[in-house]
Amino acid sequence: MHPHDERPYSFCPMCGADLELRSLKPTEPDRLVCVQCGFIFYQDPKVAVATIIRDGNDHIVLVKRAIEPGYGKWVCPGGFVDRGEEVLAAAIREAREEAGVQIRIDRLLNVYSYPGVAPVIIVYVATMTGGTLSCDDECLEVRLFAPGEIPWDDLAFSSTKEALREFLLT
Repeated sequence: MHPHDERPYSFCPMCGADLELRSLKPTEPDRLVCVQCGFIFYQDPKVAVATIIRDGNDHIVLVKRAIEPGYGKWVCPGGFVDRGEEVLAAAIREAREEAGVQIRIDRLLNVYSYPGVAPVIIVYVATMTGGTLSCDDECLEVRLFAPGEIPWDDLAFSSTKEALREFLLT
């Protein structure tokens, strides 16, 4: 198990007995294993999407987070992909929920992941096609930024900074 990970589960989802960390293969991280039935609890990564949304004037939509982590910091609209949800559908849904806009996905920008961090972040580039900028309960503010106005020191996540830099260089 990676040193940044915690043991978030204590009991087997199959039988309710205790879970313990065990080394199953020397080439893999330790796994949570049920002491009674032997069930292996794989802690898979979480998949998240974020979208760099442009309006017709090359401004970029950013939202200020109203939740942790990153409370009060700016991000591209995004969030976790629900189990069974198509990744593109999640990107479209998150843009509507967090920023109030309809979008057309233009292309995949990149996929970001970091050691010791559960989310794998898939970042798209999109164009705003409708709606009105508005916040949901996870956002304090939504704004359009010209490329030269991006608040680099107030961005919430490494993936946000890396994606915006990569986008602006292409």
